[in-house]
This record gives sequence, structure tokens and C-alpha cells, in this order.
Amino acid sequence: MSSIRGHFSLDGRLDTEPDLGTDAVRHPESGCVIAADATLYYRDELSAALGHTHQITDDAELILAAYLKWGESCARHLEGDFAFAIFDPREQKLFCARDRYAVRPFYYHFIDGKTFVFASDARDVLAFPTVPFVINEGRVADFIVPELQWIDYTSTFYEGVSRLPPSHSLTVDASGLRVLEYWTPEPGPELRLMSDEAYCEAFLEVFSRAVAERLRAESGEVGSMLSGGMDSGSIVGVAKDAIRPYSLAHRRGVKCQESERIYATLDHIGLTGRQVIADDEDGLLDDATADMAEPFDGEFVFLKALYSAARDEGINVMLDGAAGDVVLNEGAYIARLLRRGRFARAWHETVGEQHFYGGTYPRAAFGRYLLSAYVPEVIKKSLRRPRMRGRERSYVEASLISPEFAQRVNIEVRFDRMRETFPEPQIGNAGLERLRKLRPYLAAGRERYQRIAASVGVQARDPFTDQRVVDFCSQLPDDQQARNGWPKFLLRNAMAGKLPDAVRWGRGKPHIG
Repeated sequence: MSSIRGHFSLDGRLDTEPDLGTDAVRHPESGCVIAADATLYYRDELSAALGHTHQITDDAELILAAYLKWGESCARHLEGDFAFAIFDPREQKLFCARDRYAVRPFYYHFIDGKTFVFASDARDVLAFPTVPFVINEGRVADFIVPELQWIDYTSTFYEGVSRLPPSHSLTVDASGLRVLEYWTPEPGPELRLMSDEAYCEAFLEVFSRAVAERLRAESGEVGSMLSGGMDSGSIVGVAKDAIRPYSLAHRRGVKCQESERIYATLDHIGLTGRQVIADDEDGLLDDATADMAEPFDGEFVFLKALYSAARDEGINVMLDGAAGDVVLNEGAYIARLLRRGRFARAWHETVGEQHFYGGTYPRAAFGRYLLSAYVPEVIKKSLRRPRMRGRERSYVEASLISPEFAQRVNIEVRFDRMRETFPEPQIGNAGLERLRKLRPYLAAGRERYQRIAASVGVQARDPFTDQRVVDFCSQLPDDQQARNGWPKFLLRNAMAGKLPDAVRWGRGKPHIG
């Protein structure tokens, strides 16, 4: 696994040779040096845009070439998972950037205004002599009250150590430190095709390419998570001849809905895969929490067990579909139907949705959708705040946090900060609603997958974070995202023949973990 770490001192100007680690790559003519943890996709297209007649195979060299051509706007031209730092001796500055969905971590310290330290792991930042080791009590409270774990893009468990937010760059020079957003999600026009089949064909073209781009590995096979759901199943269905599935499952014959769907997928595509048997739980947990970078990661012991099983069999790249739930989310679809006066269709979708998730109160759900669609936003806000405060109090009371500690960290303010990260969705443009959910929901999740994978020497990749897939799905009409109560309607349609019907049209979201 690649990772980055480095530091330099700032005393009126940058050091001429900051330490960017032993794997740093230098450009001889400019003297620029890069340290990168990166996997770029669509490299042939980037090479063409750079005007190269030959393809550069090293991702760090490609990023450096992009910087030399486009300067600090280079990150918006990159498609992939990356965190990097470039020292430019011509301007005596350090330029850093992180990918759009925070797949690769980037931690840094710059408190005294003289020393800048960065790394892929917060513990490597703390290892630098001038970085103080002070626990961030607010983040400890976030862990004790689990609903707060998504509080923002920058907090860590250590005072003075920050995360660079997704789709942001950072520049350090004699004038100090500047953090800027280099990309903001914006939806394109709604996609209008002639038939369901046309949507399936267009989606498969984009999605299959995204999967193929992520099959590159330095050595050995590429693995993929395989649950009983649609997202990881679609990856395996598309790439069955080039991928090895890994699943957490009970043994065949044990009554478990997700396990049955996993085996149905494997039988359908003709693969055996590798099953980490959930019944052998004691063995799985022996090394589960070793080398966990954050307490939150300890909740995902089964995920680590799958990465460990893959590593033991020579797999160093693992695909998953963790972003599928966000990218293919229908959002306020039913409320939008109501606003358009399509009451019968909205009722039909509400009944179907309740049937899918096992709900038994469609009238109550329909009433909530009516309120969401027609109550003015100013009134909803006035009603929402006391309701949220009551819900937040119940979260605190149900947790293990002591009243004294909750007061000391000002727990109410922390909930306010989380609401800024996760604003209430606005009913209107469907594509904009979907895109606004992406970074808040993906950043914490993708970071976690990558941290846990990296702890055992594996790289995590997700085709659903591919920008072309994201753009395509954000432009879909609502009835391709959800129809007759079926979420991910297009994905279910597109996987005809690639996944068994028991998975494509299986209700609910069973989860063995």
C-alpha cells in the first residue's frame, strides 16, 4: 500500500528541500517534487489532454505533469482517488490536494505557523516531534454518541491535527496556509432517453468502464466485496471474469436471507469466491481491532476480516459498492410527485416503498410526504428544530456519555455543526439533491473503508465514486431511480442476466454484519 508523509519548516520562506519521503518523484527541469498516494483512472485521456505522445504509467508523474500544465487547478482535471503534496521550488510553496470524495486520507498539522506536517495516517503526523499529542475531547464525545460521528470534514481525535476536506486543495507558502475548494458538484440537464432499455444500455456503458478502470493492480488478482445486495453484486456481475468475490456469510444451508442471496449470485455467475464464515466469529475477532487508526473503525471488524482474507490470498486491490446507496438514492421522489399533482402515483409509490422495506403503515408515510411537499420551508424549519432537539436529547440519553462530559464539550453545539454538514434536503431539482448528499455521506464512509483496508495492506476502490457514474446517475429522471417501490430501479433492470432474480427483485436490505 502506498502512503505519504512529509514535513517542512517555514521561517520566512520554505526550506529549499522539504522532506517529502523516500518515494517522492522529482521533475528534473522544474525541480518540482511530488509525494502521492494515488490511483488515477482514464489515464489515456489525461495523457492526451497533457499532449503526451507516450503514456506515463506512474500516477505520481502524471499528477506532477498535470500540475506543470495547469498549476493549482490541476486537481479538477484528475479522475481518481488521490492525496498528494507537490513542492514547487520556483515559487517556494507546497501545494496539496485531495480527491473529490475523500477516498484517500490526508491529515496535517500547522499550528505554530512554522511547521507543516502531513501524512496519510494521523498517527504519522503525531509522530513528528513538534506536534503536540492532545486528545480532542469533542471527538471522543462524537464516538460515545454515535450519531455525531459524521460531524464535519476536518475533525480528528487529536487537537491540532486536521483532515483536508474532500475536493479541496491546500497551499502553504511564506504568506501562510490557504485551503480552497477546487470542485463543487453541479447537476447537468435531466437525461431523457426513449425507453428503459436505452437507459440500461447507457448506464452499463458508463458503469462497465468504471469497473474496468479499477481492475488495474500492481500484482496478483483483484478482489471484490460481495454482499447479498445490488451494489457489490453489480460489480461482480459486470467483472465476473476478472475478479474474485469475498463475502461474509453463513454456511450453505443456514437460514439467512443475505447468505442465501450471496450463494445465489455465486451460483448464477459460476464462481465459488471466498466466504468468511460468520459462524466462526471468535476466530474472526482475534485480530480485528489491531492497528485500527480510529475508534470508529472498530465497528467494522467484519470488513477488516474480509480485507485480511483477501490479503492472505495475494489480493492487494478490493472493489466494493459502498457508495451505491448514495449515488442511486431517489431522495424526495414521492414529495416531488405530490408537488406535481400526481397523487395516485405518489400513493402507489408509497405503498410499494412500504412493501419493499417491510413497513405496514403506508397512510402514515403518505401523510409525512404530504407535509414535506406542501408545508412552507419556513414553517418546516420552525417545527423541525424542537423535534430535532428532542431526538438529539434521546440520542445523548441512550448513549454512555455522562451529563458532565456532554456539558463540557457542549454537545448541542456539536449537533448544530453536524446539521451544517448534513443540511436538510430541499425538494426541487432531483439531481442537485442527490449531489448535495454525496460528499457528506461518502467522505466519512470512504475514509473508513480505505483506513481499514490500508491497515492490512489492501487498497479499496469503489466504481460508484467514478465521476462519470455520479454524473450519469445525478441526471436520471426520478422513475429510473425508483419505481413501484423499488429503489435502484435502473440498476435492477440493467443487471438482467448478470444477477439472479432473487437478488435483483429481493425485498428489503438484509445485512449479516
